[in-house]
Amino acid sequence: MRRRMIKSTVSAVLIVVVLLGVPLGIIDALRISEAEHAALNQKVQLIGFQLDQQLAVNQQVDLDALKKLVPRGDSVAVTYPGHAKQPVIINPQVTDHPRSSDVYKGPPPRSVTAILTESWSPTETRIRGSLLLVLGVAVLATVAACGVAFLQARRLARPLSDLAQTAERLGSGDPRPRHRRYGIPELDRVAEVIDHTAERISRMLATERRLAADASHQLRTPLTALSMRLEEIIAAQDLMDVKEEAAVALTQVERLTDVVQRLLTDARDTRRSTSTVPIDVDMVIRQQIFEWRPAFRSARRPIRVDGVRGLAAVATPGAFAQVLATLMENSLMHGAGPVTIRTRTTGGSVVVEVCDEGPGVPPELGARVFERSVSGRASTGLGLTVARELAEADGGRLELLQQRPPVFAVFLTAFDPVM
Repeated sequence: MRRRMIKSTVSAVLIVVVLLGVPLGIIDALRISEAEHAALNQKVQLIGFQLDQQLAVNQQVDLDALKKLVPRGDSVAVTYPGHAKQPVIINPQVTDHPRSSDVYKGPPPRSVTAILTESWSPTETRIRGSLLLVLGVAVLATVAACGVAFLQARRLARPLSDLAQTAERLGSGDPRPRHRRYGIPELDRVAEVIDHTAERISRMLATERRLAADASHQLRTPLTALSMRLEEIIAAQDLMDVKEEAAVALTQVERLTDVVQRLLTDARDTRRSTSTVPIDVDMVIRQQIFEWRPAFRSARRPIRVDGVRGLAAVATPGAFAQVLATLMENSLMHGAGPVTIRTRTTGGSVVVEVCDEGPGVPPELGARVFERSVSGRASTGLGLTVARELAEADGGRLELLQQRPPVFAVFLTAFDPVM
C-alpha cells in the first residue's frame, strides 16, 4: 500500500509539473525573446530619428554622433539621400548569432532607413537560464512530492497495519479494546468502531460464559435427581414403586424444563442489550420469504410483497428477522389465504405489515394477544410476546393494527445516513 501511495502521488505531481512546466518554459522563452526584440526596435528608432534630425537641420550626417547611439558590439546599416543605393555600416557587422531589428523608415522627402543588428547569444543565454530555472523548480517539486508522499504513506500505513493486527487479535479470541487513536478522523472512526465491537464481543463472551456456568450449575441438580429416579425405576420390582418413582421423575423433568426456559429467557434478555445497526429491510424480507416459501407452498398459500422498496432501519442484527419469522409462522399456523408483506414509512419510522385473509384475532383477546401465555389457539403464547420484546429492545414496537383480517405491523426507527 505504501508503495502504491508513493507512486500515485509522484505520478500526479509529475503530470502537473509537465502540464504546467512545459507551457511556462515556452511562454517565458517567448517573453524574453519578444522583450529583447522590442528593445532592439526602440534602439533603431532612436538611431533613425537622430539620423533624420541631422539631415533636417544640418543637411549632413554626423556618423560619429550616430556611432555613440549604437551599443557596443552592435552594428547598424543606414541609408539616406546620397547613399540610398549603398547602405552605410556603422561598427563591424555582427557574426555571432546576429538578430536584426525591424526596418526604421523615416518620413519623406529624406526617407532614411536604419537596421540595427546585435548578437543574440546573450538573449539565448537568458532563455536557457530561465528554462533551467523552470526545470530546477520542477525537480525540487518532484523531490518534495516524493518526501511528502513517503511521510504521508508512512503515516497512513502504520495505523492501518495496527488496525489489521487489532482485527486479527479480535478474531483470534482476544476481545480487549486498545483505545488507540491516530489523529486521522477516518482511521479514528474505524478504531472506535473496532473498540466498540471488542467491548460488545467481550460482554457477549462474558454473558455466554456466565450462562454456561449457570446452566451447568442449575442443570446439574435436576439431572442428578432424574438419573437417580431412573435408576430406582430400573431396580424397582413392585409396580406401585415404579409408578411412584415415575411420578417423582416426571416432577424432575418439569423442573428441568423450567430451568431451561429460564435460561433461554436470560439469554434473550442478554441479546436485547446488543447495540443496533442499520439493516436492509428488503434483504431481510427476501431472506424470510426464501426460508418460509416451501412451507407456504405446501399449504398452497402464496406470499406477496408490496410497498416501498429500498428502506433501511435501525435494529439489532437478527432481531427483525426473528420478529418477521414469528409473524409469518403465526400466519401459517392460524391464518388463511395469501400472505402479504407490505412496507411503508410514517414519520421517522419504517413500518412492515404482515397480513392474511384468515379469521384473525378473537375479539375477546384483542391487544392481549401479546401478553405472555395468552393464545387463542393451541400454542404456547410466547411467540408474539418475544417478538414484541425484541422489537421494543431495538427502539421500535409491534402492534396489531387490525383484528379481522389480521394485520400485524412492526415499527422500526428509520436509518438516517446524515446523522
